[in-house]
Amino acid sequence: MLSPTLVLEVGIAVFLVAVVGLLANRLRFSVIPFFIIIGMLVGQHAPQFWHIDLTFTESKPFIDFMGRLGVLFLLFYLGLEFSVGRLMKSGKAIVTGGSIYVLLNFVSGLLIGWLMDLPFKEMMVLCGVMTSSSTAIVAKVLTDLKRTANPETEIIMGMIMFDDLFIAMHISFLSGLILTGGTSFWSVAGTSLLALGFILTFLVLGRKLVPAIDRLLQDKSSELFILIVFSLLFIIAGFSETIHVAEAIGALMAGLVFADSKYIKKIEGMISPYRDFFGAMFFFSFGLSIDMYTLGGAVGWAALAAVITIIGNLASGYFAAKFSGRKPKSSFDIGFTLSARGEFSIIMANIGKAGGLLPLIQSFVVVYVLILSIISPLLTKESRNLWHALFGKDQTPVKAKKTLEQLEESIKQSSS
Repeated sequence: MLSPTLVLEVGIAVFLVAVVGLLANRLRFSVIPFFIIIGMLVGQHAPQFWHIDLTFTESKPFIDFMGRLGVLFLLFYLGLEFSVGRLMKSGKAIVTGGSIYVLLNFVSGLLIGWLMDLPFKEMMVLCGVMTSSSTAIVAKVLTDLKRTANPETEIIMGMIMFDDLFIAMHISFLSGLILTGGTSFWSVAGTSLLALGFILTFLVLGRKLVPAIDRLLQDKSSELFILIVFSLLFIIAGFSETIHVAEAIGALMAGLVFADSKYIKKIEGMISPYRDFFGAMFFFSFGLSIDMYTLGGAVGWAALAAVITIIGNLASGYFAAKFSGRKPKSSFDIGFTLSARGEFSIIMANIGKAGGLLPLIQSFVVVYVLILSIISPLLTKESRNLWHALFGKDQTPVKAKKTLEQLEESIKQSSS
């Protein structure tokens, strides 16, 4: 039976999320760490005032479900903005830079996991966490800093698309490794191959369904339009879960299909408020699940991992800038921007929690995401100043002024 205070508790949760969101905007920070922190502060150790239970004990299952919907909308919207054709046309620079980015960050995860002496499953989660950049934070930072039209932004977004493809595969691998209970190599490989087949099917055949979807959406009222879109999103995501492919990947694939629809702008406009609302509740629900008194053992490791991540991303940014013919100073813009961590890292941490992995992973991800979601935007904002401080400003060649005699000589030569 539902608690009589359910609506009140959910209302208080949404109000708290809105308040810290306003604070984040006032401070010009990403809202993601604020949503997580407020969830932690009012979680397991919060007091109760009259009918107001700030631990949200009764409403937590409902808030968790809202967070689950947030994942679907975040990934669906990402799919809407993702273009496989654009990635194919983006050229060698982005593919090469993206490959180096994934390799350096994945190896960094292996290094940290080895230093922490983690078991194999926990290490694979850690590798995914350290490899996944936050598309939401990156997009917001580029918009806030008015860098969306900059030449290096195309490289950044291309590398993120490449990274998102890899993370989609890695999440499917983690689902097979952790959630299905597979213990043998062949069972995990079978689940991963099934996920790969599911993804490739959508990439290859999904576009052929677009004309039929467009006919279905044609001349429909707003009510029917959104009902059709939502029903297809939830069916595809739900079906993917039944074949042991993470429902988040199903939502991403659904977005990829709708991305080629002629109604893409209308779909984005209708989905955007749901993405923002349920996405905020996703980060809040993640914070609710964390006992902040257990974070101490993860702070040192997370700080070390954050430093290694920034260094590795600067290296991948250097190679991406070099292969695309950009100036070396673009490596700071690329590397610092891509260092942000957020939604994908938390999704993989939740997979680890659902699979009963060590609680240390959850604590590590909280601190790691908080550090980089705050530091990365600040470093990105100061990337040009940091480059000039370390390597000096570009020297613009100054043309030597001609003397009066030289001017008279050049006039004589031109007249003759």
